[in-house]
Amino acid sequence: MWTHIPILANEIADFLLLNPQGVYVDGTLGLGGHTKLFLSKLGPQARVFGFDKDPHALKMAKERVNDPRLIATHASYLQAPDVLAANGVNGVDGALFDLGLSSYQVDDPDRGFSIVRDGPLDMRFDTTQTLTAAQIVNTWGLDELERIFRDFGEEHRAAQVAHAIVTARRTAPLQTTFDLKRVAETVLGPQRGRVHPATQIFQALRIACNQELACVEQVPGVITQILKPGARAAVLTFHSLEDRLIKNRFKALAADGKWRLVNKHTVVPSRAEICQNPRARSAKLRVIERV
Repeated sequence: MWTHIPILANEIADFLLLNPQGVYVDGTLGLGGHTKLFLSKLGPQARVFGFDKDPHALKMAKERVNDPRLIATHASYLQAPDVLAANGVNGVDGALFDLGLSSYQVDDPDRGFSIVRDGPLDMRFDTTQTLTAAQIVNTWGLDELERIFRDFGEEHRAAQVAHAIVTARRTAPLQTTFDLKRVAETVLGPQRGRVHPATQIFQALRIACNQELACVEQVPGVITQILKPGARAAVLTFHSLEDRLIKNRFKALAADGKWRLVNKHTVVPSRAEICQNPRARSAKLRVIERV
């Protein structure tokens, strides 16, 4: 079993749990850390609808939370409006969208997310989908690889890395995370500090493999469909692309007076939380309320 520390959990609970008997959504259930805390603070009539595309995470979350008030569904949070309607729910009292990776996904080398552990070049959140990171690096064209490294990884040497990958795969396909890391290092150099120089390349591939930004773009639309008046939604982001998108969409919603920015500036983890959980260091929280 993996150690799982939910990020900004108490702060999110304070923002969201305004109705002790309410209905809530956990858009990325993960291993259930946020939901378990929520249910510890909610009453017997409360319910949490948890969504996750990762069937393995979903199974572990149900075991860890072990609470009949959790309704866990193997689906994207984009399907929340339909799932809620099918369960007779017309609106929820709060929703969390945690856009980060689960610790277990990073730490399991078989999932292919980690740059420090060798494993198959997979990177799928939903292991039932067909597209993998290996397929992307071995079959996508030079221009498309350059685009995703530039746009999704904000990598200045995107063209050089894409060229190195296309050259390397002519000899043999890139099959593991270390295969990719070694090729990227021929352009970016080896690790010298805390962050490996190929980290943004891995991020870009993960985003492309799971169509993450396309999903994030739809989060505000989901929020407008599921929240009751007076309810709040919290979005936890982990890189600038996500945060910029959510920031701009929230500002646009608030401009018409029907929505209110609960925190005009992002809430970030304390130094004490980052010391306890270094993976929290890049987290940013934004909260919006339906007036």
